[in-house]
Amino acid sequence: MSVPGPGGAGKDLPGPASNPRLGLTGFVSATPAESLASLTVDERHQLDRVASLLGGLRLAVLTGAGLSTDSGIPDYRGPDSVPRNPMTYQQFVGDEALRRRYWARNHVGWRHLRRADPNAGHAAVARLEQRGLLSGLITQNVDKLHTAAGSIDVIDLHGTFDRVVCLECASVFPRSEIAVLLEELNPGYLERESDAGDVAPDADADVDDTADFVMAPCPVCGGMLKPDFVYFGENVPKSRVADAYAMVDAADGLLVAGSSLTVMSGLRFVRHASKAGKPIVIINRGPTRGDEFATVKIEAGVSEALTYLADHLPDVNTEQVAPRSFLE
Repeated sequence: MSVPGPGGAGKDLPGPASNPRLGLTGFVSATPAESLASLTVDERHQLDRVASLLGGLRLAVLTGAGLSTDSGIPDYRGPDSVPRNPMTYQQFVGDEALRRRYWARNHVGWRHLRRADPNAGHAAVARLEQRGLLSGLITQNVDKLHTAAGSIDVIDLHGTFDRVVCLECASVFPRSEIAVLLEELNPGYLERESDAGDVAPDADADVDDTADFVMAPCPVCGGMLKPDFVYFGENVPKSRVADAYAMVDAADGLLVAGSSLTVMSGLRFVRHASKAGKPIVIINRGPTRGDEFATVKIEAGVSEALTYLADHLPDVNTEQVAPRSFLE
């Protein structure tokens, strides 16, 4: 695989595996048929009732890191997740050693996210949009797998992993361009750290040898560069939040998939939908902060459940009024 440098010249980087179903190295995601086969009878029964509840409605979808675990990207808070302490915005801008550590780990980790493939859940959401069942999609993930799966009307609430912004002059660069600069500043680093462990949803790889890593300055002004996604403790841009609220307002109901709703950036849309009297379905393994607002909460695999709903949700009925109770 080759990525463009500042002058357009390509630089070879490790490419994805040849198997089209391989996401992260050695990880094989399930096909839609395999996802459906893993659903239990009880889970299918619950999803049939959800299809009845949401049938004929136009939905807003909110997704979190739990959806991308089937693409080989660990989440932060799932039942099988390794405890993590994500970088905060204050740490990134205020501590040079921590910032250096993060850039070193991101230098390895962003390549893993780029190799990840959409899974059956991402494909299911794209199918729902193609059928005209969605007002749009809000994702808390920075991995761009929804876009890769074919979703069009996507709000990347927390930004994306493939862009870098300068905190001084606000210039924005492709992450691949900064990768070339970092390679030149740190020759041989990728080869030494090729056996990095898990990669977090924000492209933070499990790498320890970071003390001598050389960070790249902004190619325009020499200022501080930062991956162009929202860190913990950083605010989502107001215009992006407003667009997401409008997407929820345009919907008859809200479907949440794979998010624990721990941070307010996602939870506020659940509260907003609840105040508007819209039905809310949450699909997630484990508790979420939005469970009290849910019309229905389903504990099931996210990819499996979305695949099932994409097959079974009826078409939109513009004259139907959204129900408020879970149909027995």
